[in-house]
Amino acid sequence: MMILISAGGAAGRPDSAVEKLDRILEAAASPGGPGVAILAVKNGRVVYERGRGVTDLRTLRPINGKTNFRLASVTKAFTAAAVMLLIRDGKLGLEDRLTSVFPEFPDYGREIRIRHLLTHTSGLPDYESLMTPPAGAGPQISDLEVLGLLEHQKAGKFPPGSRWDYSNSGYVVLGLVVQRVSGVPFGRFLSDRIFLPLKMDRTLAYERGKNEVPDRAFGHTLESGAWRETDQSPTSATLGDGGVYSSLDDMAKWDAALRDRALLDAAELEAAWTPVATTGGGPPVGPGGEPAAYGFGWFLNSWKGRARVWHYGETAGFRTAIQRFVDDGLTVVVLSNRADVDAPGLALEAAGLFLD
Repeated sequence: MMILISAGGAAGRPDSAVEKLDRILEAAASPGGPGVAILAVKNGRVVYERGRGVTDLRTLRPINGKTNFRLASVTKAFTAAAVMLLIRDGKLGLEDRLTSVFPEFPDYGREIRIRHLLTHTSGLPDYESLMTPPAGAGPQISDLEVLGLLEHQKAGKFPPGSRWDYSNSGYVVLGLVVQRVSGVPFGRFLSDRIFLPLKMDRTLAYERGKNEVPDRAFGHTLESGAWRETDQSPTSATLGDGGVYSSLDDMAKWDAALRDRALLDAAELEAAWTPVATTGGGPPVGPGGEPAAYGFGWFLNSWKGRARVWHYGETAGFRTAIQRFVDDGLTVVVLSNRADVDAPGLALEAAGLFLD
């Protein structure tokens, strides 16, 4: 999405970053359609928090800082944090084998360690490629059904640790690991150990029929010039890879917890924000040949020479992103319930205003 910004304000006065971001937001969404919410935090202070558009086309409720969006893969940072809390508790280790948690898993899981699952180096195939019917049709798949698909495979895609290959399967399995090791449902663990302690009172792992999302935004896709509600897909019921809903208000609290080391300490965050190294020779690369700097639930590629920890999310009708420039004290979050938004690009465009 390319949005042009005018050079100056009224009477030749240079526009502030907030004024420029207002115009970016206005260009990204209309008041009466599915929308976008943007948060910017600079040195611990919220400098921008606004939404535009509506949560759904039935109620036409306006989007605001309390609107809850499906985070999709931005969830992975919470899943990784849950794993690290269990490691702190002494109940789990980075080098623990997958088969030590799930003894029934096939032999190829003996060489898969918790570290591999966190860093997308496990070799587990993405479950969406294994689903029958294909992932775009049929009933929703559950976490345990994902595990079942993986247990029917005779081998992974490559030896664990030798390559980097983004796989949602690893984070679905990590959610199940947390549940098995802690003895409580994954969603409850997130709530008890992360969301409630950080006063993220309205953030949750959504499970249809078991809980409800407050101030919920519903996903939409533009088809033939009209908006269609596309809120759920066959892969929308899994939890560890993308099942969390949150708002700008609560994401500001999450950012504060990372900045102030309120949940994970400095050593734990350093581990989470250290790029994985693979054994296959050369740096890890993504599917397009780009560098794949990844830690525990976070991408770590720099931007314009600035250190960055970030992630993005894409799922039916939602696009999300968080960009954290730790050395610059800047975080930008973009949450959208429309599928035509380039959330990572929009977040970087917003970040550039405050970095400049």
